[in-house]
Amino acid sequence: MGYYYFDATYWLVIIGAVICMIASARVKMTYRKYSAYRSSTGMTGAQAAERILHYAGIYDVTIQHVSGELTDHYNPSRKTLNLSDSVYGSSSVAAIGVAAHECGHAIQHQQGYAPLTVRAAIVPFAKFGSGLAWPLILIGLFFTSNTGTLLIHIGIICFSLAVAFQLVTLPVEFNASGRALQILGQQGILTEGELPYTKKVLKAAALTYVASAAAAILQLLRLVLLFGGRSRND
Repeated sequence: MGYYYFDATYWLVIIGAVICMIASARVKMTYRKYSAYRSSTGMTGAQAAERILHYAGIYDVTIQHVSGELTDHYNPSRKTLNLSDSVYGSSSVAAIGVAAHECGHAIQHQQGYAPLTVRAAIVPFAKFGSGLAWPLILIGLFFTSNTGTLLIHIGIICFSLAVAFQLVTLPVEFNASGRALQILGQQGILTEGELPYTKKVLKAAALTYVASAAAAILQLLRLVLLFGGRSRND
């Protein structure tokens, strides 16, 4: 009976993995589709990023070229805006949108955007918690006493920190995209006809974070279903 219960909850993991796979495939497909649409200004992702940063009064952030596809990110500790191969030198509406999104994070950092500050504070705890969660749970399974139950529950709490990080990430990402679209329109970097294409790219990218959060919540739910009532079953 116990094995059947374990197998049943494993469907939560499968559902989470499928959601993430679909979201990942969608963002890649959407990005590639709109990478074929060149912006009327001919501005590259790097040039658009520089213009947006300067418009926001940010001059201490370095724009760097990094390898990979969709590996773009803003590093607040080093103040670097890292643009991937398909974004840095591309003049597509997709590339400009991604570059502008990362600029949105730099602007959040400059203005002390609260959710970004909270996320930065959670990062070390989330990394520590996600790395410690499963070892604690597995060790706890070897004990039938209250010690084992305590270790398992601490493991679940540790995993909850990683889930909290995923949830806090959502407003940060959506806000960065909102800022990006607004500035792109205000500065005339993209035309009114081009902005809807960029919006589709950023929406698809945002859904990957929603999928990751959903998968983490499903995994947490599975842990609670499996081990939350262990003390009552011992």
